[in-house]
Amino acid sequence: MPDPRNFRLRATFCKQGRLALLSHLEVARALERTVRRAGLPFAISQGFSPHMKIAFGAALPVGVGGLREVFDLQLTRYVPPEGALEALQAASPPDLMVKSCRYIEAGEPAASVAYPLSTYRALLSCAPAALPVPDEVTVVRKKKEKVLRVSDFLVGEMQVAGAVATFTLEAKPTGSLRPDVLLRACVDAYNNAGGGDAPEETVRARRVGNALKVWEYELDADGAAHGCAPCAPGELLRIVSVTRIDQRA
Repeated sequence: MPDPRNFRLRATFCKQGRLALLSHLEVARALERTVRRAGLPFAISQGFSPHMKIAFGAALPVGVGGLREVFDLQLTRYVPPEGALEALQAASPPDLMVKSCRYIEAGEPAASVAYPLSTYRALLSCAPAALPVPDEVTVVRKKKEKVLRVSDFLVGEMQVAGAVATFTLEAKPTGSLRPDVLLRACVDAYNNAGGGDAPEETVRARRVGNALKVWEYELDADGAAHGCAPCAPGELLRIVSVTRIDQRA
């Protein structure tokens, strides 16, 4: 529970470039150091293990970037939002830069549950004619397999424009579907559907390569990738990058 005597500062930040490969815990530690370097009067918890009163929004998988990530910081005294933003930006690396600051009321939802809808943009290695979305996705959690219905989490349809796919996922109180897991299932379905004439080494590659590989592509104002040609027959489709571009209630 937030202390009503403290001021709740909500900050948005980006996680991009090479720092998209940081885990959620590494991002949390890096931002705590940023707050300390900024010299803000942060509140500290009581007990045997005192720590900074800072809370983070929904975690991103390793390799997935974010343009509008959120954390809440409790301050012991009021600092103008403009002053807090200036201090945080001076202490932030470019790829983990704080973008905005504002105060929120004590009764507002925590950052972790305030924005259940997340919109993602994925850049693919080539432009598919269509990207099939499976009805179900099998995930492994705590060494147990679980089958998730995609329609329970996917809001609307997945939009594909050239080599860019855009989609929105909803986090439920009972669980969520990771964007990289959904995309991997879509890409696997595409590759398997068109893989009849592919060489054996290409088929083997489809069964491996779970990690996201970050390559550099230039996106225009509409989110289309320059230099991405249509997928050739039998060409292996890969995920280049995934970014959460928006969060909303």
